Amino acid sequence: MSDRLFGPLADVSGDAGYDDHPPRMGFFTDTSICIGCKACEVACKEWNELPADSVGFTGTSYDNTTELGADTWRHVAFVEKPVTTVDLGLPGIGPPEDREGVAWLMSSDVCKHCTHAACLDVCPTGALFRTEFGTVVVQDDICNGCGYCIPACPYGVIDQRKGDGRAFKCTMCYDRLKVGEEPACAKACPTDSIQFGPLDELRDRAGRRVDELHAKGVDVAQLYGADPNDGVGGDGAFFLLLDEPEVYGLPPDPVVTTRDLGSMWRHVGAAAGALVGLVAASYLGRRR
Repeated sequence: MSDRLFGPLADVSGDAGYDDHPPRMGFFTDTSICIGCKACEVACKEWNELPADSVGFTGTSYDNTTELGADTWRHVAFVEKPVTTVDLGLPGIGPPEDREGVAWLMSSDVCKHCTHAACLDVCPTGALFRTEFGTVVVQDDICNGCGYCIPACPYGVIDQRKGDGRAFKCTMCYDRLKVGEEPACAKACPTDSIQFGPLDELRDRAGRRVDELHAKGVDVAQLYGADPNDGVGGDGAFFLLLDEPEVYGLPPDPVVTTRDLGSMWRHVGAAAGALVGLVAASYLGRRR
């Protein structure tokens, strides 16, 4: 049952005007089996012809790309933290003496393809659109570089390319989806940490995986972005985490940044109407 966890997701493709459309597609990223190989990053860059990042150590982490950006649409985060007694029960984390007292949590981050996508609300040119697969795509040939979508994203995913100005982010390999191929990152992942498919099926699979980890004593395992009752209506790319979202650099309670836009415009309209009324009353009063 697709609603075994949180209830059914909205029909975003239907709401976008697609009368006959395929099932909503998405990513389920199981961070408990991510090995940090960055094959997904490389495959994403290769397929989408993205510029290379600088090669070298950051001085604070083994993660050389550090974050999502206009040229990095998949980012494998190396979350390094002191080992605790709780951490010792997690998959892939050994005794402190084996890892010099540091636990590594790996997580391949990506655009969330939100159910309620604020970036769509603020784009003035239509460069951002909802596809028939329920994903959110930026058309770089229509983007005018206004940058409105960047602060609108509650996850800080969208970025402008330096020297270009246009916005870029993950398209979930829309060109591949249209011909029945899975996204390059999922195809390249050697451990199936990145799983692609119909979103309802992925949510069922994720629920079973959480139950499996809990049965093994990994009580910290939790899903992030799968709940349609969260502040963005659930995500098209969701995650199984082995710690709190903040540890992975994810907002604990993301919200649609444009959620109050309608009421704001209503208040603006009411204020404008009141102002016009005052001006008219003042004008008539002077004429008398």
